[in-house]
Amino acid sequence: MADFRILRAADSAFVVEFGSTIDRKTSDRVLALAEVLEQARLPGVTEVVATFRSLSVNYDSLTTTGSELEQAIAAFVDEPPQSSHSKRLWDIPVCYDPTFAPDIEDVAKSIGLSVAEVAALHAGTQYHVYMIGFVPGYPYMGDLPAKLQLPRRSDPRTRVPPGSLAIATSMTAVYPYESPGGWHLIGTSPVRFFDAASAKGALLGPGDGVKFRPVTPDEFARIRTAVERNDYVPSSMELAA
Repeated sequence: MADFRILRAADSAFVVEFGSTIDRKTSDRVLALAEVLEQARLPGVTEVVATFRSLSVNYDSLTTTGSELEQAIAAFVDEPPQSSHSKRLWDIPVCYDPTFAPDIEDVAKSIGLSVAEVAALHAGTQYHVYMIGFVPGYPYMGDLPAKLQLPRRSDPRTRVPPGSLAIATSMTAVYPYESPGGWHLIGTSPVRFFDAASAKGALLGPGDGVKFRPVTPDEFARIRTAVERNDYVPSSMELAA
């Protein structure tokens, strides 16, 4: 495939951009190139960051030049990784009860479903982590069932509680800690999605899969207590290619 372009982003950074749409095929190309570059260890490359449809490449201008790297990277586009990193399919508990989901009743009313139907529809989908962004550990996940696809709220909140499960447009996400936000809140997870003290930082990574598992308020409380004691990590398994 040749449908990509390389754009200068700064004195020592550029972007490899694939197409103009957000979809899993494009995401797979972005993540594959990120993995190939990690394996290639090109001199001067200091960081690569995957987004929905592009990959930013930062480099040390004292070690290499942008022109040299652009030529090298263009040759790697669409080359399969030699050994694929393991992507994980995560089982994430979520409480969809309205006491944990301040917008779920309004969402249900706006799309003509019951609260239980909204929860079942959301939890019945396996999501793909496109990228981590906005704040550390914040996973942009798609793709929402068409019935749940709503525009962002017209009145964003200045404070969204940590663990809040949200939807907007074709995406779903979980706020890793308190921050502003304009998405619809339809649940809360007791899981810790970002830990600055851990080597990994973010729980989820681009390319991972996620299934949300409905839990009762009592089960939520038990898991939250275990998380606070560092006695709980959500289960996961290797995601088939």
